[in-house]
Amino acid sequence: MKIQVGRNELLTALQAVVGVVERRQTLPVLANFLFEAREDELIVTGTDLEMELVARAQVQNLAPGKVTVPARKLFDICRGLPEGADITLEASADKATLRSGKSRFSLATLKADEFPAMGAVSGGKLLVLKRAELKLLLEKTQFAMAQQDVRYYLNGLLIDANAKRLRAVATDGHRLAFSEWVGDTGLSESVQAILPRKSVLELSRLLDSSDTEVRLTIGQGQVQVDIDVVRLTTKTIDGRFPDYERVIPDHGDKQVTGDRETLRRSLARTAILSNEKFRGVRLQLTEGVLKLQTHNPDHEEAEEEIEVGYNGPELEIGFNVNYLLDALGAISGSEVMLELKNSDSSGLLYQADDPSSKYVIMPMRL
Repeated sequence: MKIQVGRNELLTALQAVVGVVERRQTLPVLANFLFEAREDELIVTGTDLEMELVARAQVQNLAPGKVTVPARKLFDICRGLPEGADITLEASADKATLRSGKSRFSLATLKADEFPAMGAVSGGKLLVLKRAELKLLLEKTQFAMAQQDVRYYLNGLLIDANAKRLRAVATDGHRLAFSEWVGDTGLSESVQAILPRKSVLELSRLLDSSDTEVRLTIGQGQVQVDIDVVRLTTKTIDGRFPDYERVIPDHGDKQVTGDRETLRRSLARTAILSNEKFRGVRLQLTEGVLKLQTHNPDHEEAEEEIEVGYNGPELEIGFNVNYLLDALGAISGSEVMLELKNSDSSGLLYQADDPSSKYVIMPMRL
């Protein structure tokens, strides 16, 4: 294999794929990229056996072929080369030689037939929407995914779609994030898939906020996302996701409206003196006023009062302050609505003029 390619062109492809390559590998070949030169393009593939990323770069193909090259080392070399440099990459039986100007690098290679490619998803259900729409769904929900929970189906994000809408849902058992996009998905039947946490974070990184289309193919045990010259294929989590529609409470009889940024800043300040282990904040509601209180084992206390829209009876309830801050950070509007029932029931937080994204937070005893 021998190709000539611009440094920027090659680096763009490597950047799209390098995130899937783990620093510690069970198989040596998983630390490598698979390079395949055919016609006038180079196909770069990386995998960790659970997820596969494929990117394409336009090259001058001097000799077609396939080889695997050390991923992180090649990425760091290309990143360190001057902007606009030209690269010649030539691979033989056991090494690849990269030349650029007066620079020369020789890298050890492994055989291409040892690389465990996942391949494309076949026979799946296809959804088509804009990149910005999918990116927004992920950004508004991914923070609520669990991390290394024994309930493995919580360590990811649910994609739930039918002909008229697409939903993203994430929960760690203490809070739930829900976001919905309404539109023609092109589906004829409902389909669900749980994407693993790493795949969700990689997909969110690859998407931009443009109106360009992105194609999701949901198959049996796999999901494929095509983003222009990049393709992400991931295994799905095999498990039953909680019935999120039952978790989202009906309209609470106590409704609080307030300025999102004012509430966020007040919570951030009172959080400084909260218990570092439990992160609890007490909310005390009286007519027109919300009082926030925290304390810690060192007998330090914080208290703030902010004006809110509230006309109901007095209520006192505790929440994890980090959960409130995460939800407020995902909301983009200026005014938020907090719905409550009593001190033992979950709170429901959302943008006052746009309930398409909702955040459920379990209460704490303080």
